[in-house]
Amino acid sequence: MSTDPIAAAIVAEHLTRRVDTGAGVLTLLDDVSFGVPRGSSLAIVGPSGSGKSTLLGLLAGLDLPSSGRVLLDGIDLGSLDEDARAALRGARLGFVFQNFQLLDHVSALDNVRLPLDIRGVGRGADAAARAMLERVGLGTRLQQYPAQLSGGEQQRVALARAFVTEPAWLLADEPTGNLDAATGHAIIELLFALQRERATTVVLVTHDAELAARCDARLELHGGRVRGPHDDKEPPAWR
Repeated sequence: MSTDPIAAAIVAEHLTRRVDTGAGVLTLLDDVSFGVPRGSSLAIVGPSGSGKSTLLGLLAGLDLPSSGRVLLDGIDLGSLDEDARAALRGARLGFVFQNFQLLDHVSALDNVRLPLDIRGVGRGADAAARAMLERVGLGTRLQQYPAQLSGGEQQRVALARAFVTEPAWLLADEPTGNLDAATGHAIIELLFALQRERATTVVLVTHDAELAARCDARLELHGGRVRGPHDDKEPPAWR
């Protein structure tokens, strides 16, 4: 599988992340490389402590690798300072979290409108947020606060917020982790429908076998290293 930045939206090249614990150096990721073609989806799987969340944080530019690099549509995150990485996330990256990460004190509509307001969209933000909430089936719940919504409804709001800016890339951390099987299935269907509509490149961390199976490829981590069916350095196979 090529990691050519021309052919892939997201590229990880020899990512290694080490931290000094005081008792010694701990390797969280060890020489991880892969590329994600534009408009496709990748599931990152593996046991707890295998480096999945560390890898997701590096892809988002929330942290920097000890060695190696991340390229998003050819942009080397390591060449940007913290402010520039934050600006890139705000302009082109969407996030979905296991615990939804909604603002408790504002309505569903205001939660979805928030990233548009941050961008300075102005008058069109309200209409765009309303349209996204209608798209995810919450057109009658615009003024409800998160505490008044079920877990599935809160994740629908989170999906609407993530997609309302039409991001080039979307990162999701256990998006069905707090949901029952039936609700999780509905969220999976909605996530991939939105991805197809917008040709978004999706990378997600999950323990959900159904969600992982819906992705175009999967990357399995064990002890911070990529593990394939025959070789723990084997990259994911794209369908």
